[in-house]
Amino acid sequence: MGPKRKHRETTQRQVGSTKEKEVGYGGNDRSGWLVHLPDSWVPYVQLARLSPPAGLCLIYFPHIFGILHAAILQKSSPSEVLRTSAVILGGSFFVSNAIHIWNDIIDAPLDALVERTSRRPIPRGAITKQAALVFTATQVAGAGLFLSSLPYPLSQSVLYAMPSILLWTYYPWAKRHTSCPQLVLGSVLAWGIVVGSLAMGVEPFAVGPVGSGVKPRVDLSTSCLVAASVIWTMIYDTVYAHLDLKDDLKAGIKSLAVLYRDETKPLLWKLLGLMITLLLVGGTASDMGILYFIIAVGGTAASLGLLIAKVDLNDASSCWWWFSNGFWSVGGSITGGLIAEYLYQHTM
Repeated sequence: MGPKRKHRETTQRQVGSTKEKEVGYGGNDRSGWLVHLPDSWVPYVQLARLSPPAGLCLIYFPHIFGILHAAILQKSSPSEVLRTSAVILGGSFFVSNAIHIWNDIIDAPLDALVERTSRRPIPRGAITKQAALVFTATQVAGAGLFLSSLPYPLSQSVLYAMPSILLWTYYPWAKRHTSCPQLVLGSVLAWGIVVGSLAMGVEPFAVGPVGSGVKPRVDLSTSCLVAASVIWTMIYDTVYAHLDLKDDLKAGIKSLAVLYRDETKPLLWKLLGLMITLLLVGGTASDMGILYFIIAVGGTAASLGLLIAKVDLNDASSCWWWFSNGFWSVGGSITGGLIAEYLYQHTM
């Protein structure tokens, strides 16, 4: 076998593996640990997107940002950080399950029109909408139990979580109503930073009772981190949306990928510039040290800059690879920068 043939076969295997993963996150995967489950369980795991758990990680990252940022601001103990992180991971697990199921219930008619998603459990008839609704209700109940663990009265915790609840409920319709569903998704995911801060007992904002004379207070550094996280989601989800661009155009599904098409990359570069500016301003406002700026800001700029420069938005395999690998590097950079800053300040 000649070297050219070997290279061609290796490339074909890599592309085939990438395409399998694309379909897998479409809600159809039956590989890995799923092969050991009873057939009747598999559609429910697929519905919740637990294999691979990319959605769970993308929900958990902003919560971790909020926890670590709050820990730096108030110099929390490592045990408190670890305990809160574990509790929030449990809550994120149930939230991730609930919102993926809810999204599939509402999106089933559209999913049936898109090749990658047409074999998800509801469109292919493996689960009825009624069964899926019961399943998502159980996951909402689980998330509610973790919500009660916040260091506030339950009524106040629910009030803090309400923006997230409302936006998650609305999100499946965003791609029908607006060309920027990525902004809706980014806003609801970034709210995890607020929840993470609250879980540490830090209120990023405060509003006094009407007529009390108390002026509203908003923490600048947290606000910048939230806004940067919104933009991060807009970048990676726009790349992800290019996976289904052709089918979305036919089905009338809206997104930034549909709106900008061949002009998407200039938009992504502008968003990256804004995100880096926000991370710089937020870090300065909270007196972060050099480790934060090198790891969190520098790592984010390098990771997203490489993604935008290298991804081929006309190639679904390229979009999937850069999406599925790129979010780890950015989430890891911001988390790593905040951890490094926390450890440095904690040892001072």
